[in-house]
Amino acid sequence: MSCVIGLDIGTTSTIGILIRLPDAMLAMTTRPSTLMSPHQGWAEQDPAQWWDNACAIVPELLAKAGVPASEVKAVGVTGMLPAVVLLDEAGAVLRPSIQQSDGRCGAQVAALLDEIDEATFIAKAGNGINQQLVAAKLRWIEEHEADVFSRITTVFGSYDYINWRLTGRRTVERNWALEAGFIDIGQGRLDDTLIDLAHIPRSAIPESVAAHETVGTVTKEAAAATGLAEGTPVVGGAADHIASAYAAGITAPGDVLLKFGGAIDIMIATAEARPDPRLYLDYHLAPGLFMPNGCMASGGSALNWFVDHIAKFEKREAAEAGMSAHAHLDRLAAETPPGADGVQIVPYFLGEKTPIHDPDARGTITGLSLNHSVAHMWRALLEGFGYAIGHHVEVFAELGYPTSRFLASDGGSRSRLWMQIVADILQEPIQLLTGHPGSSLGAAWMAAIGAGLTSDWDGATAFIAKGERILPNPSHKALYRHGYERFRQTYLAMSTLGPAGRS
Repeated sequence: MSCVIGLDIGTTSTIGILIRLPDAMLAMTTRPSTLMSPHQGWAEQDPAQWWDNACAIVPELLAKAGVPASEVKAVGVTGMLPAVVLLDEAGAVLRPSIQQSDGRCGAQVAALLDEIDEATFIAKAGNGINQQLVAAKLRWIEEHEADVFSRITTVFGSYDYINWRLTGRRTVERNWALEAGFIDIGQGRLDDTLIDLAHIPRSAIPESVAAHETVGTVTKEAAAATGLAEGTPVVGGAADHIASAYAAGITAPGDVLLKFGGAIDIMIATAEARPDPRLYLDYHLAPGLFMPNGCMASGGSALNWFVDHIAKFEKREAAEAGMSAHAHLDRLAAETPPGADGVQIVPYFLGEKTPIHDPDARGTITGLSLNHSVAHMWRALLEGFGYAIGHHVEVFAELGYPTSRFLASDGGSRSRLWMQIVADILQEPIQLLTGHPGSSLGAAWMAAIGAGLTSDWDGATAFIAKGERILPNPSHKALYRHGYERFRQTYLAMSTLGPAGRS
């Protein structure tokens, strides 16, 4: 029997999945990961913990499924990006990884903007000059940890590190290299001049590989540590958000995934790359396609904040009724009209990433009156995120990326009210997905493709069921169009006041 394993090196946990082709999910398991923030704005993790998690997860998957290691024909690893993992000449990790959400290198980003023309950089590298860039993070290390910087011989990402521990071969998956700012998008390969911006030797960035490309096989040492069979193929792996979208069925140009997690991701499949500073650009996992995408700084995390700090009474009321606070608030908000009787929330509670890239943006509540209740604010919060999604879709249209269908996944998509609001704002049907196990499925399917177990690039969708299709209400079109315009105007007006809390 042909089985494959997918591992997801996530921010809060490491997740493993074991599937049997063509469509059987045999087991899933998880181990927590620790996100460390020793200083304000820092986000770090210990790569050794990822490896320890992988070594615990694989035997548990095999035991749960009753599958011998010999039946596992390939392994794929996905993870957040662009995390920065540094090795010295002996292969020792030099410091904790610097995560994609780390905000320490603002001064280095400013220096890069002064040093090079951003428009030229975007046209070549595909992405803008911001704190995602690995060059900015490495320049921070050069300035603040000179001893560490002097000993760097390898720079790669979270799943590249696990691939190296499994196979002994150092590579970087091409989406890590693209979001890191090291790939010439026109040439499709690592570029020496882009790597030079990081002030590291060219040799420190390993060879770039595609998601389904076999990078090596499990070594004897890795087999002993993980329980995998020695010689099992390992593929290049994938960026977590791209793997999740791919597995969800975002496989044709115009497909859009709305991913409602702690943050909200918006991803579209396209046939062409049109670099733009408002979005991130990644390769699609399927050859010949790209996946421009946006990521908001918050989403479900802001809803949770509202429940814990604003809706404390409703939270207690929901608990007494045996239901979640979110569902209870949805029920109350459903009784308020679209537009929340004039209340509007701009949900930039953690600053905002795409498409405005403004770390100084802040959440605002406008239009409040004494006749309003928590229900109005809850609905306004859901509508605020709907408007932010609409802003991304507007950018897609401006760039010439036509949208053909919208799919929704993850925890927030279980809110029927929220999905109706989004459908009404976009005036597009929203197809809900159920049973999506996450990024690990995309990684597992890349392993199956790379090992030659299947040639069906759409096959991962067999593991995911389609739920309800939410149709837009045409009578709400004009109201929400006006609300969207007000949403954009409110942010622009607030931005003229300067950073909150500063003189």
